[in-house]
Amino acid sequence: MRIGILSRDKTLYSTRRLREAGEARGHQVRIIDYLRCTMNITTNDPHVVHRGQALDFDAIIPRVGASHTFYGTAVVRQFEMMGTFPCNESVAISRARDKLRSMQLLARAGIGLPVTGCSHSTKDIDGLVETVGGAPLVVKLIEGTQGVGVVLCETRQAAESVIAAFRELDAHMIVQEFIREANGADLRALVVGGEVVASMRRQAKEGEFRSTLHRGGTAEPITLTTAERETAVRAAKTLGLNVAGVDLLRSARGPLVLEVNSSPGLEGIELATGVDVAGAIIAFVERNAERGKTQTQGVG
Repeated sequence: MRIGILSRDKTLYSTRRLREAGEARGHQVRIIDYLRCTMNITTNDPHVVHRGQALDFDAIIPRVGASHTFYGTAVVRQFEMMGTFPCNESVAISRARDKLRSMQLLARAGIGLPVTGCSHSTKDIDGLVETVGGAPLVVKLIEGTQGVGVVLCETRQAAESVIAAFRELDAHMIVQEFIREANGADLRALVVGGEVVASMRRQAKEGEFRSTLHRGGTAEPITLTTAERETAVRAAKTLGLNVAGVDLLRSARGPLVLEVNSSPGLEGIELATGVDVAGAIIAFVERNAERGKTQTQGVG
């Protein structure tokens, strides 16, 4: 099988592992910088050209960075038009990248979430703070990743200042209740093809509330409860993602979804659990890649 990995950096751990796993299973694997792709949008004959060469893959694995979602998903759509099987579809990637949209879809599906509020005007800050039960609360940029643009506001005054500053910068954000009982820890469930293939617990370093490994958090393997596994699988399915990293909090009212990542990093979870996640992704592609097997998955 000819597999294309859409990634800007072939040296990244996740990109390398996917290539190694694909080649180990006998596939032809090529890493393509999607920002160097040119799209020929011709009626009934679409093409993707990379450095002067027309591309033709049986399947693609998108690893689209958050700062290039617009063009990256456009390239994925072009491959979809060509009948190439995408590991994650363009519309699902777009849903997951927009925190507000993804939260709305998850809430509609009845999936547990921290109480979340959103407002456009700085005149409505008081009501926004009250929506999530007051301080402490968390302010998140809608398109941030890896803990960037996530601020814990311990007091109402701090919350009002941060929200006002973000709005003055015309930044889109959401505000969420702070789940104190999580004690600075969250769970990452790696979902592939409707199954949790690996899971870990991430603990924030002292003095930090963000548990992401990029922020100095530590990780250890963990066995999820049935409710946590079901929540992770439902969250991925709701957004239409075949491969997803679902971040959960353990709360007094059960598992709550923090975020669903369409391009989850593999390094932390593979090293913490010893699970060959890259191999599981390639195996999913093997089972499902079919010419023209592309549809808009999920809802909305």
